[in-house]
Amino acid sequence: MSLPFGIAVVRGTSMEPTYVEGDRLVVHYGQRVHPGRPHVVRLPEGPDGPRPVAVKRITRREPDGRWWLSADNPAGTDSRQFGAVPAGSVIGVVLGRLPRRRRI
Repeated sequence: MSLPFGIAVVRGTSMEPTYVEGDRLVVHYGQRVHPGRPHVVRLPEGPDGPRPVAVKRITRREPDGRWWLSADNPAGTDSRQFGAVPAGSVIGVVLGRLPRRRRI
């Protein structure tokens, strides 16, 4: 039996300034979608092949049930490039960020 919680590590800049490279996020998998909040999502394939699983803010639901994703960084990749994603692409909701690790 797997737990419905996990940790995701931020890679890239698309969610800056909210989350930055290396941030560790607590994720609740399998939860219903919460528009306006960041979620872990499977992005559709791009012109160069598969894209990584990512953190994006879900902004709205389309009439066909698909979800519109937004990057917090205006230069980030989001639904402006690939359109809305199917509901099954939403993996989990981000509950918060863990404190940064201190270097000794």
